[in-house]
Amino acid sequence: MRVLRILAVLAAVVTMTVSGVWAKEVTIKGVSSFGEGTRFSKNFERFVEKVNKEGKGLVQINYLGGGGKVMSPFELGNAVRSGVVHIANVPGAFYTNLMPEADALKLQQVTMKQLRENGGWDYLNKLHNQKLNAYYLARQGIDVPFHLYLTKKIDKPDITGLKIRVTPVYRAFFEKIGATAMRTAPGEVYTALERGVVDGYGWPTQGILDFGWHEVTKYRVDPAFYNVEVNILVNLDIWKSLDKEQQEFLIQAGLWVEGLNAENPKINEDEKKRQADAGIETIAFNSKESEWFIKTAYEAGWAS
Repeated sequence: MRVLRILAVLAAVVTMTVSGVWAKEVTIKGVSSFGEGTRFSKNFERFVEKVNKEGKGLVQINYLGGGGKVMSPFELGNAVRSGVVHIANVPGAFYTNLMPEADALKLQQVTMKQLRENGGWDYLNKLHNQKLNAYYLARQGIDVPFHLYLTKKIDKPDITGLKIRVTPVYRAFFEKIGATAMRTAPGEVYTALERGVVDGYGWPTQGILDFGWHEVTKYRVDPAFYNVEVNILVNLDIWKSLDKEQQEFLIQAGLWVEGLNAENPKINEDEKKRQADAGIETIAFNSKESEWFIKTAYEAGWAS
């Protein structure tokens, strides 16, 4: 009987220990601004897969989807701030109404490693804490520039009279070179181009084939400008509720996803070839015009 009592006590201790380990596992809700499986959701989805595989007993992410399936991409920043969404894959351009400084992220010309070493990340995280109630976990898109894509040919860097679909990323620049700016969600761009509602749009080197836009796009303008920024944000209240081990686990996963930026130059070249194969022609300005184009892009961006 004494042996049985000892075994019973040991079983209880083991049960309590296992329960204690698993009781601290936290599941958080995740949403992406972009459609599932599309270019600017892919690395976030790789991040989710890594967290769920390696974070058992610590953190799991319940990925609800993206691309407007859950909510408007332009509402995702506010959803993180309010805690409706716990972790999000969202560009700063979609929450400039809450944090105007996010518009400067496109102008970043240093690596994330440099930014973390020179104090820039600390400052940006502080701004996200204060204005978005969010922890700035990671940034994707370094070395992925933007282009102007058109349905009509131009022979100089002047798009006066053309209607261009914009986000806050390039609104100021495109207006500076003559565009009539129009804003739509990504899911509406194809129809707008097909019906002639817009004559072009801004978008990175990567991703237009994911949406089928190559079917209604005739030209890509070079040179490219700015840098993509798609951020992984965690609601700050959720972040503070995590223990140190859980936070450190997510920080390391965030650094891992930032490391995926090294893949971008090759992906850019592959995407350009795919665009050419799909019939998209390149409009290239001469060196003087290209220099003016880039200079104007950055001047307009900083002025904005």
